[in-house]
Amino acid sequence: MSTPRISNNANELLVTDIGTLAVVPPGPLPGRRMRDVTMLRDAALAIEDGRIAWFGPAADAPDFKLQHRLSAGGGCVIPGLIDPHTHIPFIGDRSGEFVRRVGGESYLSIMESGGGIRVTTAAVRRASEQQLVDANLPRLRRMLALGVTTCECKSGYGLDPEHELKQLRVIRTLDGLQPIDLVPTYLGAHALPAEFEGRADEFIDTIASEELLSLIAREKLARFCDVFCDRGAFDVDQSRRVLRRAAKAGLTPKLHADELAQIGATRLAGEVRAISADHLELIDDAGIEVLKNAGTIAVVLPGTSFYLGIEHCDARRLIEAGLPVALSTDCNPGSSMIESLPLIMNIACCQLRLLPAEVLAACTANAAAAIGLHENTGAIAKGFDADLTILDAATLESWFYTPGRPRVRSVIKCGRIVYGGGLSP
Repeated sequence: MSTPRISNNANELLVTDIGTLAVVPPGPLPGRRMRDVTMLRDAALAIEDGRIAWFGPAADAPDFKLQHRLSAGGGCVIPGLIDPHTHIPFIGDRSGEFVRRVGGESYLSIMESGGGIRVTTAAVRRASEQQLVDANLPRLRRMLALGVTTCECKSGYGLDPEHELKQLRVIRTLDGLQPIDLVPTYLGAHALPAEFEGRADEFIDTIASEELLSLIAREKLARFCDVFCDRGAFDVDQSRRVLRRAAKAGLTPKLHADELAQIGATRLAGEVRAISADHLELIDDAGIEVLKNAGTIAVVLPGTSFYLGIEHCDARRLIEAGLPVALSTDCNPGSSMIESLPLIMNIACCQLRLLPAEVLAACTANAAAAIGLHENTGAIAKGFDADLTILDAATLESWFYTPGRPRVRSVIKCGRIVYGGGLSP
């Protein structure tokens, strides 16, 4: 895999020789509208000031006087991929737990025995900001090479104000060091740290204090506030307290919901009008209806089920019910040590039975909606950010047909080539 490079070219560009342009409309795209992706053959696309200025059949292209041209080489061009749920930045190794799970132990039993999130918390607390940057910058560069142009990043391994703020500062630093746009989320209520064992309500008051939440919002260290609302984590009442306080401070609610047990987390997501509810392996009919009424994006994380060997979320059921579904890696060191969004997309096709167009919509337009960016990214539309991924496969179908092959030829971010090459004057 070649080394990513950031070009110095102006963000004015004509992309030619496009075998197939996958025209994803702006999101959110609910239910069967996720199939509304138009495949435009033999196309071209013009970029001015970092935004999409025109696209259509190559034979109809106006005579643009643009500074540069880029040949897609007959490949398929899609919107830049968006990963709307990751736990970057983290540090440390939990491969021993991986072997224990393969041997038959459950994720929950490992967590209850002192493993799981607490192991990563200890590593993150020991690490300096620079060590966290150094551990995660290569990860983001690998994700860029796989076609990702925007990525949500959560705190949640510090589990005290000092180290949660450290993680959020690291996200800000990483955002400036590489091309992927990083969208920060505060996840202080991720797990109960050892020093608060048996005192969950006291921990909530510490990690969701008015002072801390106001500081995070005021310094724009996060846009969202997430809570792990599940058995073995935080109950509905505790999660509600965190999210209401966060909303009052100006942070938009998100929720880890219905992953390990059905305790009413999706109902809470609807109540607080969360922008997204994520996981949903155990969602019930009432939860589906609540999310629809609230306009909440359902973020499905098949890498977690794949990695843990548990039942997948029934994404087909969510789509048929009319929900807008997004997909994400859930990249984290315990339950989904997966950086590859294309791998997740293949799992969604092969195991969740989503169609290629639905999968693409889930990783672009709907993923953008899950992090509040759907008005300017995640779609092929005039005036939208020119975030594009160019494949060496001529069609979307041929890309999904070949899982495991690195098929990204070039990545464009806001009109600039940030991975790959092929630029000509």
